[in-house]
Amino acid sequence: MARISNHRIRRILDALSDFLHGKELALRLSLTCFFAGGHLLIEDLPGLGKTTLAIGIAKALGLDFGRIQCTNDLLPSDVTGLSVFDRERNAFEFRPGPIFHNIVLVDEINRATPKTQSALLEAMGEKQVTVEGKTYLLPKPFFVIATQNPLESFGTFPLPESQMDRFMMRITIGYPSREAEREILTGGSRRRELYSLEPQLTLDEILSIQQYVRKEIYVSEKVMNYLQDIVEYTRKSEMFVAGLSTRGALALLHTARVDAFFCDNNYLSPDNIKFIAPYVIPHRVIFKDEYRTIDNVEAIKSLLEEIPVPVY
Repeated sequence: MARISNHRIRRILDALSDFLHGKELALRLSLTCFFAGGHLLIEDLPGLGKTTLAIGIAKALGLDFGRIQCTNDLLPSDVTGLSVFDRERNAFEFRPGPIFHNIVLVDEINRATPKTQSALLEAMGEKQVTVEGKTYLLPKPFFVIATQNPLESFGTFPLPESQMDRFMMRITIGYPSREAEREILTGGSRRRELYSLEPQLTLDEILSIQQYVRKEIYVSEKVMNYLQDIVEYTRKSEMFVAGLSTRGALALLHTARVDAFFCDNNYLSPDNIKFIAPYVIPHRVIFKDEYRTIDNVEAIKSLLEEIPVPVY
């Protein structure tokens, strides 16, 4: 496959940065997760731009967008869809739920009950849903952006490890800088303008980029050993009850390859791995009780400093 330029990605970042003041890092990480073929969990307080981020990505990529607002009375069929009896045809007809979109925003996922949360497991893991014994394939590409309120918030249900493991990356958006917030306060919300944003990529180009980063970004033996050293270190570290799984190692590899592509390189470097690891690892490992109060992202960054970086 011929080398693909990342200039279109830069155009997306530039276009969306006008609407998402001060959220350039969150935007870049979200696109990294998308092109790596995974799903994204955003954990933050309400009102910081999570929905705007999801809408912006969908519009910039020209993809179908669906939204699921999670509440404690949301049913699994509200997510996947259900069969409705058609009297004229004298047969049941399947009515797809909002999960049947390219990009799906699952807002406040931890307000849904565990039973409803589990309805997302097959969709996120297998890119399909099974309803009443029949399997339906989801569109390609398929990308879930789930938002999660802090667990201290009222009426939340913690996501189990099996659900957390379906998310390739977990990020936070955070408060904007003083300057960025001043622009928002003086200029007002521009969310409505997002709906008229012109797509920056075609569907074929999106799928080509996803295939390119999986197959054409070169990984040397030294860099692969470095990645495996990180994985092994999480399994032996005194900080964790359980370290990174093989699925987690694959997530780290795939997202680091996309970061290399964003850096306009056709090879993977240790810097790509070190940059992306704090957003891939923390939600996939289980910290011991005495380490649960620390900043998980900073803990992973500290861990990375203890692992020798290969010399070329």
